[in-house]
Amino acid sequence: MSRIRRTEAVTDPELVHRLSRRNMLGVAAGATAAALLGAAATPAAATATATAGTSPETRGNGHGRPVLPPGRLGIQLYSLRDKVATLGFAAVFAELQKYGYDEVEYAGYGQGAAGPLSLAELRSLTRDHGLRGIGSHVGYYSADPKAYTFAQNLDRVLDDAAALGLPHIGTASGPWRYGSTVDGWKRCAEEFNRFGAAARQRGMKFYQHNHSEEFSFATDRPDVRLYDVLLAETDPDLVYLEMDIFWAYVGQHRYSTRLDGTPAPFDPLDYVLAQPHRFPLFHVKDGDRDDSVVPYGYRMTDVGDGDIDYRRFISAVNRTRHGRNAHHWQTERDNPVDSLSFARRSSAHLHSLREKGQ
Repeated sequence: MSRIRRTEAVTDPELVHRLSRRNMLGVAAGATAAALLGAAATPAAATATATAGTSPETRGNGHGRPVLPPGRLGIQLYSLRDKVATLGFAAVFAELQKYGYDEVEYAGYGQGAAGPLSLAELRSLTRDHGLRGIGSHVGYYSADPKAYTFAQNLDRVLDDAAALGLPHIGTASGPWRYGSTVDGWKRCAEEFNRFGAAARQRGMKFYQHNHSEEFSFATDRPDVRLYDVLLAETDPDLVYLEMDIFWAYVGQHRYSTRLDGTPAPFDPLDYVLAQPHRFPLFHVKDGDRDDSVVPYGYRMTDVGDGDIDYRRFISAVNRTRHGRNAHHWQTERDNPVDSLSFARRSSAHLHSLREKGQ
């Protein structure tokens, strides 16, 4: 998907996260899936279990209006790739429905051990469990002309997204195709504009999902943050952003000082508040601040167990024009210890958050 720089180790968890998406999901429901999952709990029981033993702060602290807008909670299925591959989509979707999810973001349609499933079947299966497909991640480019990427097979990618009825189709690849210079990112922005124009003709929005390196500085212009180039050079009517909030805060930790030592602080939330219409999607991922985790400064956790203030973040986005109706919140954790527990606990935490002063 995105390039690997020679200076980066293959054990870099951010790179592993990016590159492993292409080898992702199983797609069918096995006849024994429900038995493998065990007895199904009721939605109320699932929520009660998720919040049991947590602190009042974790449970939202009050009885005001929910911070999470109704009908807007999703999950990036990469987080559940182990369960999808072994149990199939139907069993996983049944659990997500019980946990209070409204949407799913796909990370692949046709891989895994659970068996084949057509796009039409996948679309029906999603809807049959009260879920909506909100978007999907596809690679940006490849040296292989037959690769399933935007650059190599744009029409096929958009055909599949249309078959699934997706309103958004995007990439988790960064704009590194032509290097890390300002001109290199301008060239990528031109390609993103082309993808966005083609998606718009199909009634969809093209989007890019960030990792932390997008907030680094251009190698030829160390005073210029690359994310600013992406925002400036892409057409706001054609190219949208999915902010991965965790990686944005990692970017804040890594790149708030230029190479010459001069300060360059930024707050990820400010990017959203400046152009909220450009951020229809978010990845809600949490982490503990930990300077021993080099170079990231955060240790990934389940949503609600970390230090990112999601009550503050989501509430601020809600206060923008059309804020409660214009954005979608997808939980994600790259490598959860127990992926279904992660999904359940993260939903319970976000549903528990209440606005201050109410």
